[in-house]
Amino acid sequence: MKPVFLIGYMGCGKTTLGEPLARELGWRFVDLDLYIEEKVGMTAKEVFMTCGEAQFRELEREALREVAAAGGDTIVACGGGTPLQDGNMELMNSVGITVWLTTSVERITSRLVLPEQRGKRPLLNNMSDNEIKASVAHGLEARTPFYEKAQLQFDSTYLESEEQISDSARQLAQLLLSLTANFAN
Repeated sequence: MKPVFLIGYMGCGKTTLGEPLARELGWRFVDLDLYIEEKVGMTAKEVFMTCGEAQFRELEREALREVAAAGGDTIVACGGGTPLQDGNMELMNSVGITVWLTTSVERITSRLVLPEQRGKRPLLNNMSDNEIKASVAHGLEARTPFYEKAQLQFDSTYLESEEQISDSARQLAQLLLSLTANFAN
């Protein structure tokens, strides 16, 4: 089967859903940010701080090409900005299946204001909850035209408990398996 690329705004659940989805299907899971971190020996945050966003985006583009070339039964959790880079959506759509994980601004905000999320995302550290919500609303609006290029949309609203995550992973796995079965016929 083709690789599946999960895309969407930060906090939409790409990694949260991607890992159990891969387990459900018996596939490999790749978090693109972690792939980059292992490759360069720095965290994504460190790359941004020392090399800048342009260098990070080039590393991201290169990592995406490598993962896409490997193909096969792989679930790839892309960074929220991956689809915005020139040619990335076209590459993902040509070699695999792209799935836009969708949920509300309020749900994304409720996830991002958690202390463990703020710690992972330095841009959020000094923002109030209302500032985070406004930033999410603005960012999601700006990125939607890119995310809309995905071949599928999947509601990632219900990822707040292990049971919801498992149920969502099962639902998405069934959708992907039925989709590939239809293409085979």
